[in-house]
Amino acid sequence: MLGVESAGGVDKIVENIGSLPTDLFAETCQQILSQLQGQSQAIDVAEICERFQKAGVRLDLGATQEITKLLSFSFRSAAKSSLSAEQLISRLCESSSRWGKPALQVLHKLWSEQGSLVCSHQEVQSMITVGQLVDLQWKLGISISSDSCRSLNSPYVTLLLKTADTSGQVSCKSFEMTISQFQNFFKQFKEMAAVLETI
Repeated sequence: MLGVESAGGVDKIVENIGSLPTDLFAETCQQILSQLQGQSQAIDVAEICERFQKAGVRLDLGATQEITKLLSFSFRSAAKSSLSAEQLISRLCESSSRWGKPALQVLHKLWSEQGSLVCSHQEVQSMITVGQLVDLQWKLGISISSDSCRSLNSPYVTLLLKTADTSGQVSCKSFEMTISQFQNFFKQFKEMAAVLETI
């Protein structure tokens, strides 16, 4: 179902969901639904994990990430198939017998209220396969020497890009450019900004 190797993997995730207080589970679901509706750019798994731990729930970052993946996948699948709240609950119960009644009630309520909004936004997102730029940072440096050259004295720019893919997962990419490459990159960004302003 999820890329989890066995039903036992899904059962373990569902058991972890069962260890969450109902209000904290509802907040987590709401954050995922907000992202799936385009109201937020990404799901901050580290922040969710920190909230779990402050509430006394002993789940590490990996377990928290598995919970968010399962919920996000379930909501996206339900949107893709235009499932009602009852159909979503039925599918979840088919995937694991370990779902607790409080968690299913939260999922039913939230999907009843917001499922149609997620469906319409996911329909638009299915046409767009490019992620979103969340953050861009840069710094200027100078290479003093290298293995092959003792006196290099060459300036460079390091860029760090944070992007969120269509499922909301954030990834970081960093790379270095010469000054002329950075100037060309900057020029292209300015051209893109000018085009976007006309839309």
